[in-house]
Amino acid sequence: MVKRYELSPQQWAQLKERLPGKVGDRGRTAVDNRQFVNGVLWVLRSGARWSDLPARYGNWKSAHKRFTRWARAGVWERVFGHLTADRHNVYLLLDSTIVRAHQQAVTGKGGTGPRLWGGPEAD
Repeated sequence: MVKRYELSPQQWAQLKERLPGKVGDRGRTAVDNRQFVNGVLWVLRSGARWSDLPARYGNWKSAHKRFTRWARAGVWERVFGHLTADRHNVYLLLDSTIVRAHQQAVTGKGGTGPRLWGGPEAD
């Protein structure tokens, strides 16, 4: 049974060869890539702080450091590039750059002040 926020066996099979740390890669061989990716998904999907990462995913500082190293190395970019190329991917990620504000949100901070009820309307 797959826990909440974790990859299913089919999803993991699709990703595991695209991550660093495989046998034959330079450097250390990662024995816990799946555990690490599940931990990253837990933090990102739950919105919790890294320090709240459950112990089953390992030390939160190590996970955060590894996450930032992979981000600098472009690992996440390559993984997302692979996933978005799959036309049958059932997941959708939204980014704040494509979310529009409601039309009434334009008068926020620094905008025009509230109009007094019953007062004359300014042009």
